Amino acid sequence: MNRALNFNAGPAALPEAVLKEAEKNWLNFNGSGMAVMELSHRSKEYQTVHDKAISLLRKLLTISDDFEVLFIQGGASLQFSMVPMNLLEEGQTAQYVLSGSWSEKALKEANKIGSTLIAGSSKDQKYRFIPEYNADIQSNAAYLHITSNNTIYGTQWHSFPSNEKNPLIADMSSDILSRPLDINNFDLIYAGAQKNLGPSGVTVVIIRKDLLNKSPENLPAMLNYNTYASNNSLYNTPPTLAIYLLSLVLEWAEEEGGLQQIQKMNEKKAKALYDVIDESEGFYLGHAHQDSRSLMNVTFNLHSEEASKDFLQQAKEAGFVGLGGHRSIGGCRASIYNAVPPEHVHKLAEFMTTFKNKY
Repeated sequence: MNRALNFNAGPAALPEAVLKEAEKNWLNFNGSGMAVMELSHRSKEYQTVHDKAISLLRKLLTISDDFEVLFIQGGASLQFSMVPMNLLEEGQTAQYVLSGSWSEKALKEANKIGSTLIAGSSKDQKYRFIPEYNADIQSNAAYLHITSNNTIYGTQWHSFPSNEKNPLIADMSSDILSRPLDINNFDLIYAGAQKNLGPSGVTVVIIRKDLLNKSPENLPAMLNYNTYASNNSLYNTPPTLAIYLLSLVLEWAEEEGGLQQIQKMNEKKAKALYDVIDESEGFYLGHAHQDSRSLMNVTFNLHSEEASKDFLQQAKEAGFVGLGGHRSIGGCRASIYNAVPPEHVHKLAEFMTTFKNKY
């Protein structure tokens, strides 16, 4: 069969090599006579998978022993609540930078827990850029929260606030593993797996160990980071299949040359599409300001609504999947996460050029 030209925003494309490896072991994982999702999460066979995923993540992201690596369910949306429940102490205020819909949702959940403050926002400009932020509004804040990449609006942080004054929390669901990071510049990173890390069902949380002391003892067990940290994320049954596939994705990333090589590949893929937009003489209209453009989600409109409809219809007929913009803003969006092959991106660039010339 021919693989789809998959530009879905999430769940998104997985590396073909990962899917083939999983298929090979689907009915009989490591001679166990069982599939991975049939293994007991207390078994030695699964323990090897679990520990390998954590080890590979530590290696690829250069995560020091100052941090715990946790596997949690509930997606990034649960982290919108868990972060303030664990870290927003009474008498403190949490700062949020609004750069898109997901940061709005994170703020909304935090408002239910305690005091919050907006440290920066580009909402009045339709989230076309990463906003300026004021980290000095309150020097003793519980934390500063950012969303590193905004899938709906196609913007991305290319440099990060300092965590010298306040702990820095980052929702990296849509760009983790896409570029090298200095993990020490952050205090907590969380990421739903279904963009770059693997399938939906597991969320990675990387938390500085010092922060674990902040979690109130009266929190329900499943909402307390300490529950996961003290049990190697095996307090209850974890999403074993998702973690297995995550480990395969991490192996693939390592074989690709690590995050520096992956970043170069992502930059080339994004450039191919942004060049078409920039050279179209206004036929294609990019949503994000150039200095805030995302390497993961290329968002754009066409010069008319009729042209946009025709573009999406013809793209669908040509085999492209997932190019419609988010329902909240419409337009077009190409999500080009790590696993989207460069040749698929170049096919889209060629289609966009051909469509413009023929329209």
